[in-house]
Amino acid sequence: MTAPQPLVQSRQLGRWRIHAIQAGGQQLDGGAMFGVVPKTLWERRIPADERNRIPMGMRCLLVEHDDGLVLIDTGSGNKENEKFHQIYGIENAGADGRTNLEDGLRELGFAPGDVSLVINTHLHFDHAGGNTWRTPSGNVEASFPNARYVVQRGEMHWATHTNERTAASYFGANWDAIVATDRFDLVEGEPEVRPGIQLLRTPGHTPHHQSVKLTSGGETAVFLADVTPTASHLPLPWIMGYDVEPLVTLESKRHLHAQAAAGDWLMIFEHDATHAWGRIEHDGKAYALIAGS
Repeated sequence: MTAPQPLVQSRQLGRWRIHAIQAGGQQLDGGAMFGVVPKTLWERRIPADERNRIPMGMRCLLVEHDDGLVLIDTGSGNKENEKFHQIYGIENAGADGRTNLEDGLRELGFAPGDVSLVINTHLHFDHAGGNTWRTPSGNVEASFPNARYVVQRGEMHWATHTNERTAASYFGANWDAIVATDRFDLVEGEPEVRPGIQLLRTPGHTPHHQSVKLTSGGETAVFLADVTPTASHLPLPWIMGYDVEPLVTLESKRHLHAQAAAGDWLMIFEHDATHAWGRIEHDGKAYALIAGS
């Protein structure tokens, strides 16, 4: 498998330029990704390989905000070993020992030190692994040395108090160096963390999962993260087996999708290997992408 392409896709959102950066590719079991949905249905949308795995992306979003660069999620980082990468089908190696995320920043003319704010939708390794990086000397340091990092307070507690079901997704190395330097801001609810950038609670995948709403110049977009990981997950009951509270996810999707359809919001998909974004409509049976949106 090669990392989903293109590396960077850009568009205007009101006053801001936004960039979807494909921080690498991964392959996960299709059954796990679609939960109770039968394979005969989901495979029509995303064909599986001989090991029942489907191609996925790890898309992050860079916002050229008036108050500085804002990065939403950070991919899986460079700290895990080859065995780990094989298990999860991760291909994200970039230049200079970093990852595709840093390659994307470089392509846009930016460096990690230019990022002023990192928003984590949650702290699973494929969303927050790139918060830190392993340097050539073996140290683990903040990947974005001049940034504040933001996550829900409840998510940090959930990530640091794991059980047999959740421990495989949370690694302290992805946040310890940031917490140690007091640069992780723990928030509650749905604050506006920059003018026009609001956190939206969308629990279910984890109890404190959040999406990110962007509003500028009369236009609105929402970075969905794992409430709707791919465009194929737009139908309300198409929910991942990874979700710890799937019926809560259902209600999060119902509320969010209704708002997005009514408001003509741009939906940004983190794990879709091919679709970075699009607008949605309800066709009488389910939500679906509007062609050409």
